[in-house]
Amino acid sequence: MFQQILDPIAGSLVISALCAALPLVLLFVLLGVFKVKAPKAALAGLALSLILAIVGWQMPVNQALSATAAGIFYGLFPILWILVNALWIYRLTVATPWFEVLGRTIRSISNDLRILSILIAFCFGALLESLAGFGAPVAISAAMLMAAGMKPLKSAVVSLLANTAPVAFGAMAAPIIALNGVTGLPLNELSSMAGRQTPFIALIVPLLLVFIVDGRRGVKQTWPVALVAGVAFGVAQFVTSNFFAVELTDVVAAVVTVAAVLLMLKFWQPKEIVGMEGAVEGAAEAEHTAVAVETGSAALAGKSAATPAVGHSAAGHPAAATAVPTDNSRPEPRQIWMAIAPYLIIIAVFSVAQIPFVKNWLGQVGSVAFAWPGLDITDSAGKPVAATKFKLDHFKATGTLLLLSGLITMALYKITASRGLRIYRDTLGQLRWTIVTVTAVLALAFVMNLSGQTTTLGFALASAGGFFAILSPLIGWIGVALTGSDTSSNSLFGQMQATAAEQTGLSPVLMAASNSSAGVMGKMVSLQNLAVASAAVGLDGAEGTLFRKLIGWSLGLLALITVLIFLQSTPVLGWMVP
Repeated sequence: MFQQILDPIAGSLVISALCAALPLVLLFVLLGVFKVKAPKAALAGLALSLILAIVGWQMPVNQALSATAAGIFYGLFPILWILVNALWIYRLTVATPWFEVLGRTIRSISNDLRILSILIAFCFGALLESLAGFGAPVAISAAMLMAAGMKPLKSAVVSLLANTAPVAFGAMAAPIIALNGVTGLPLNELSSMAGRQTPFIALIVPLLLVFIVDGRRGVKQTWPVALVAGVAFGVAQFVTSNFFAVELTDVVAAVVTVAAVLLMLKFWQPKEIVGMEGAVEGAAEAEHTAVAVETGSAALAGKSAATPAVGHSAAGHPAAATAVPTDNSRPEPRQIWMAIAPYLIIIAVFSVAQIPFVKNWLGQVGSVAFAWPGLDITDSAGKPVAATKFKLDHFKATGTLLLLSGLITMALYKITASRGLRIYRDTLGQLRWTIVTVTAVLALAFVMNLSGQTTTLGFALASAGGFFAILSPLIGWIGVALTGSDTSSNSLFGQMQATAAEQTGLSPVLMAASNSSAGVMGKMVSLQNLAVASAAVGLDGAEGTLFRKLIGWSLGLLALITVLIFLQSTPVLGWMVP
């Protein structure tokens, strides 16, 4: 048996905490300063953490290696099992004409760039984030906005800023599921807490988008539809994460928001139409503007054809090319239903899985709980560490349900088995470096957590007392800004946040969820996402420019959610904590 030690280095908690932070410092310096690729940086951090665990924290070698294996396994299942199958479904749709039909449906709704920024970057981007992630929402929405007439740099800024509200529940709630895995806190409580934080950001983001597109005039003229979008998304996010299924949070929120905006536009239109960049027409001349926008879009699309937008994986490697759309005509109703079918299938499959007797059956025949071999660990107080226990939900796992949804999508779209397997193989190839990164980061997290390094850091941070409620969101922001992943940030810092919260008398659920909710504000300025946006709009080397344009918005939103989290840690809003 191995018992964790709080202050193994020179008998000092402060010195021990500084040493425990070294793997994270190394990871961040390699990523942020030396711009080392994420897989190499993660492996370097893992190696240093192993050395510290064995030499500094006196963890037996066999248990340190077993902890590494446990982290790798958890990275593969359920995290990567979710991500691979989610991205596979997305690639299935791209491989058919129905993805372009979906894009046409959205683009045919309005000729106003301000409204399109909400529909494409905010709503459709959230839908893509719920499934694909890995830069796909930014790359695709930026390309679509360019086709509608928006300038490349502004398209990138809008797409990056919009990719904020859905990230905490992205990839079928992979960040929240990872947080549950490393902390052992109840998944439903973490989901509920995050669902009581991120909706407040969702209320603001659409207003910021129209401000970026058209300044104060944009806010003045389109605030009603921006407010409807923000409220619809926030309410749907809250309801789904608290009372339905955490995995479906972003899917439901995106679909509900699109429906709300479409309904709004049937009864309300802005007084002026902002089409091609700088072109403004009165509502009575909307038809002429539509022609101008369509012509300009075709021209832009033709120009972009020579240099197609390219998405990137989370590791920064090229993904599938994204062609810039040209046709803005409205599809027939049957075509629209076929285009949105994969998302409806996912909702249906997950809804059926939530039916009590189905859920119970899946839990009985498709769930195995076991102690990870080779691990026998107690914390410094002598209590068994929860992370040594695993629960393998192979049938009811989110990734398995996504796989089933993908098979149904293949049947509906008449995609042959050989083609579906080829697309799956290509998906694995696209994610090969992401797989290395995620497994290495999860292994690093497990080694730090099980050796006691994370606990040492948590106790040291707890010395900040009530101030930790303000420090906690900043830690999450730094994690996502440097790793480019809310899942990775949660894996690294989730347990530390929970430990520090317990020592300061704060709610572990509140602080752990805050790592995820506040962390997403760093997504728009992460190196990986900036690189994706730059490539998507054909502006190679524009990462620095995009960073300067977005850092203010990122820090401003971080400040707002920090105030909310601080109030939730006090009696003022403490009633919001489950």
